[in-house]
Amino acid sequence: MEGYKVFFTEWNSSPQVKEATKKGKRNQSLTPTTFSLIHCTDFADRYERQILPLLHAGYIILSDRYCYTAFARDAARGCDRAWLRDLYKFAKKPDILFFFNLKPEIAGNRILTGRQKLKYYEAGMDLGLSPNSIESFKLFQEKIYQEYLLMAEEFNFIFIDASTEPNIQHREIRGQIEEKIDLQKYKWKVKI
Repeated sequence: MEGYKVFFTEWNSSPQVKEATKKGKRNQSLTPTTFSLIHCTDFADRYERQILPLLHAGYIILSDRYCYTAFARDAARGCDRAWLRDLYKFAKKPDILFFFNLKPEIAGNRILTGRQKLKYYEAGMDLGLSPNSIESFKLFQEKIYQEYLLMAEEFNFIFIDASTEPNIQHREIRGQIEEKIDLQKYKWKVKI
């Protein structure tokens, strides 16, 4: 880790919200707005309990997806983009925002290869795109991808070609971070 104060967080349900989310998914009773509000509550809990305290403590936070996942997914479900931006305005904007660009059909095939069955909301079945879950999933993923592309300029995405070898992606990411972030201020201070 080279002596940097780093914390990794990903999009996971917080204990406070997990049961409500599971119940809504199980009953297939979540509307796009309700789904969006639950996920925002979930993110806000993680933001206030994990991310914000560590930012104040001088950590580099690496976040898998952050609020941009909600912007793309919820807009693909029909939620108003301006409303979504307003909903998450409490969250600090990242210093660097990487977008791992991969065509939806390739990304979708990677996901489908590792799963026996798609979940109802994951497949976008709530949108009525197709009665076939795999076809619905592919259509939903395309809608999400298009939302990400719409956000690219607005949020200054740095595109990473996710079809290249991981070591190539790693070098590119590392170069961008070294160019844009003063890493020395995130080093652990060792007292002797």
